[in-house]
Order: sequence, then structure tokens, then C-alpha cells
Amino acid sequence: MQIARLLIQNAVIVALCFAALWLIALRLKDVSFVDSWWALGMVVLAWSSFFATGAPTPRKMLLLVLCSAWGLRLGGYLLWRWRRNGPDRRYQTMLGKAQSERGISFARGALQLVFALQGPLQFIVALPVQLGQIGGGAVGLLGFAGATLAVIGILFETIGDWQLVRFKSEVANRGRILDTGLWRFTRHPNYFGDCCVWWGLYLIATESGVGLWALPGPVLLTVLLTRWSGVPTVEGHMKRKRPGYEDYVRRTPAFVPWLPKRN
Repeated sequence: MQIARLLIQNAVIVALCFAALWLIALRLKDVSFVDSWWALGMVVLAWSSFFATGAPTPRKMLLLVLCSAWGLRLGGYLLWRWRRNGPDRRYQTMLGKAQSERGISFARGALQLVFALQGPLQFIVALPVQLGQIGGGAVGLLGFAGATLAVIGILFETIGDWQLVRFKSEVANRGRILDTGLWRFTRHPNYFGDCCVWWGLYLIATESGVGLWALPGPVLLTVLLTRWSGVPTVEGHMKRKRPGYEDYVRRTPAFVPWLPKRN
């Protein structure tokens, strides 16, 4: 019963938050800010689960702190990027096609193609910080291994984003490809870091017993980043817009970091 209550409570929170964000998007005529809520909303779910599952325990605190560190950093960065760069071309293209080819209004397209879709996905990906806070609170070897992996992921993602921002800030780098730092060893250090965080949180959650059932969370995130909205979207754009990107693809691992190949 505790599991059902927790999941129903959090599902309602997700639905209300995304409904409110949809109304904001209608006013702004832009949905790009939803990317920042992808991370910040998971922090909300971690905190709501923390308060709904009884007294604080070491495992609950560990899940809460790691999720908050990841989500606040990433959500803040994506919000800053949106405010600095304006509307995201991906959403503009998607909603523009829906309107021109299918006659769907901005309001309907934003609801069906963005907010109503991302809400359930967010809820599933965040299962480790929901189910992992139920039950006993001790942190064992698996939990410490998961915490280590999550910290590595946070650092990897943070450094990768910082290197990209610094690279883009140099006028001389316009039209060029970032292939130094972490970007020399993987074409997507930010996505790889994301996966490390959520697989790490899952390992921590498994020690609760109930947390074993949170496996769809990291699996779904990995599929989203490697097969759907992450790597394919970015690489399709880069291949069209950046000369030399094909060479970068040939010599640099796609996801898991490794030594680059020689041309």
C-alpha cells in the first residue's frame, strides 16, 4: 500500500507540474524551458518521496543528496542556456511541422508532443529515487558503488558541459568541432554522465529491495539518450551543419569513453 500511495502521489505531482508548465508555454509561445524541468522535476520527485516515506535514513539521504546535486546543476544550466540562446530549434522544427503538415495548433502540439509525453517519461526515469526510499535505510557495498558511479557521472557531465560552453564562447571556434578534453574520448560526455548518475542511483535503490523494481528507469534513460532524443538528434544536426564531423565520428567513440582512433 505504501508503494501504491507513493507512486500515485508522485504521478499527481508530475501531472500538475506539467499542466502548469504547458500553460506557461502557451503564454510564452515556447516550450524550450521544459528541458530544465526534466532535471528539476526529478529533484521534486526525490524530495516528495523523501517526505512521504517516513523518517530519514542513510540511504534516503544519499539518494536525495545525489539526485539534488545532479538535478539542480543540470536544471540550472539548461535554464541558463535557454535564457541565453532563446528557443530550441528542435522544438521549433517539431511543432512547426505539426502545424504545417498536420494542421495542429501550437497549444495542442505542445501538449501532445512535449508535455504529455515528457511527464510519464520523467516519472519512469525517476523510479530509483522514488522506490529506493522505501524500506530499510542501511547503505551497503552496492550502495557505495552506486554512489561512486553517480558522483563520477555528475563530474563527467559537469566538466563536459563546462568545456562545451567555454569552447563556444570563443569566436574563433565558430563552425568548428570540439574534440579536446572529455570530447576527445566520447562524442557525448554529457549523456554518458547522465547514464552513470541514474545507473548509480539505481544501484543504491536496489538495496531497499523494492528498489529492484526501479530498473525501467535507467534502462529507459539509456534508450532515450542513445536511440531516440539524445545522440541521434544531435548527430543528425551536426553532420548536416559541421564540416569534418564525419571524421570526428570515425575517430571518436560514440558514447562510452575510450581512446580515439587514428585517422
